[in-house]
Amino acid sequence: MHDVPTRAGESSPGVSSPGAVSPGVTSPGTGAPGAVAGEQEPLSAGLKQRHLTMLGLGGVIGAGLFVGSGAGIAVAGPGIVLSYLIAGALAMLVMRMLGEMSAAMPASGAFSVHAERALGRWAGFSVGWLYWFLLVVVLAVEATGAAQIVNGWVPAVPQWAWVLLFMTVFTGANLTAVKNFGEFEFWFAALKVTAIVLFLVLSLLAIFGVLPNAEPVGLGNLTGHGGLLPHGWAGVVSGVLAVVFAFGGLEVVTIAAAESDDPARAVGRAVRSAVWRILFFYVGSMVVIVTLLPWSSMEPGKSPYVAVLDSIGVPGAGQIMNIVVFVALLSALNANLYGSSRMVFSLAERGEAPRALLKVSGSGSPSGAGSAGGVPRRAVLASVAFGFVSVLLNLEWPDSVFLYMLNAVGAVLLFVWALIAVSQLRLRGRIEREAPGQLALRMWAFPYLTWAALVAMGAVLVLMLTDDAARPQLLWSAGATGAVLLVAGLRALRERRAGG
Repeated sequence: MHDVPTRAGESSPGVSSPGAVSPGVTSPGTGAPGAVAGEQEPLSAGLKQRHLTMLGLGGVIGAGLFVGSGAGIAVAGPGIVLSYLIAGALAMLVMRMLGEMSAAMPASGAFSVHAERALGRWAGFSVGWLYWFLLVVVLAVEATGAAQIVNGWVPAVPQWAWVLLFMTVFTGANLTAVKNFGEFEFWFAALKVTAIVLFLVLSLLAIFGVLPNAEPVGLGNLTGHGGLLPHGWAGVVSGVLAVVFAFGGLEVVTIAAAESDDPARAVGRAVRSAVWRILFFYVGSMVVIVTLLPWSSMEPGKSPYVAVLDSIGVPGAGQIMNIVVFVALLSALNANLYGSSRMVFSLAERGEAPRALLKVSGSGSPSGAGSAGGVPRRAVLASVAFGFVSVLLNLEWPDSVFLYMLNAVGAVLLFVWALIAVSQLRLRGRIEREAPGQLALRMWAFPYLTWAALVAMGAVLVLMLTDDAARPQLLWSAGATGAVLLVAGLRALRERRAGG
């Protein structure tokens, strides 16, 4: 999610709904047990099932796949297929865990609320603010990347003006009604999915020699140039490190589910429909790419999709992929603005952020209870304000101040995923004892696959520590996480003293 390229072929310069909970599970905001199923959140229920399904399907199909996959192929060769299988399997497990909890206990804060219920307020505070910080920093990369692409088309308009335009348009869309966000993401995701399907169809026709002036490719590119694993399993492992963060973004669908008519059913259907198709798109793309072209011809920062389209004679392949990457960046910008506003709104609901952020449109009260079509406008403005600051830092100091901020969120996604897994371990047994009927979607092979996912995340963190390029991200992210945990601990200590 945060390895966002700027153009195809170039590298980046620098991801009222019922809040039913099980009896005895801590209720967000009050900290009191025994929250009643069906308590209302003041947000609207404007998202349809088609919005959530397409958001789940297209939410993780981004510029990291279309361009960033080239770096993975360069280090793993054809073994990148195994790298994507491993990374994709980890992402699927996380999505299934998150889907299980969100279907049983839908809430606008999703995994932040789950962490609070499972581990305590410190966990909800920490994961919520870390994820918010991640989104508003990555938002700057996406806005800048989209502006650089369109600046190449219309160089007369300065890059900062395009950034301002994109930020203004999507802020306006998120301030009006949640269905606007849903419609934007539906069509963005539809275009990305269509592009991948067409790419796979054309590539398969080329592989079998069906296209004009094309001969069957055979398996030469898979067996030659060092074989399937030219760099051995070490290359596969390095490929995992290069591609795992491209799966970031799947979390937003569980945040959005809270603003649908039937959150439990909606998130369950979205997760089921997305999880296998996402893996098919990612792994399928890698299979046809390394079959059609020698892996050694791939260069980090260059789009392998452009290379394949050029090789089979698609005119204007580079510009076509520029358009697709541009749409992917705008989609991520829109989704991150939405996700960050809902996360900080949920934190405010639970007393972990200023209560002024609870104001929603169409209501005169801070709670917004009973508001039809309520939008947390102050939460949107707070998120986009920090987003604008991040954009300015990215434009003015991309290699210094903003680089430190980007490094500080480099490994945050893994920390969030780890807390999702730990929360699911704690909450699953509690829900089974107290409200088993709410488990509409169940984690596979619980608890074994949950533990396997945690071990895999730990392994990725160890890989980052041993990798010279990834180590600064891990260390800076660990520092940012430690700072948030320190604040959470001090808050807990202050509250304990006040209560005592």
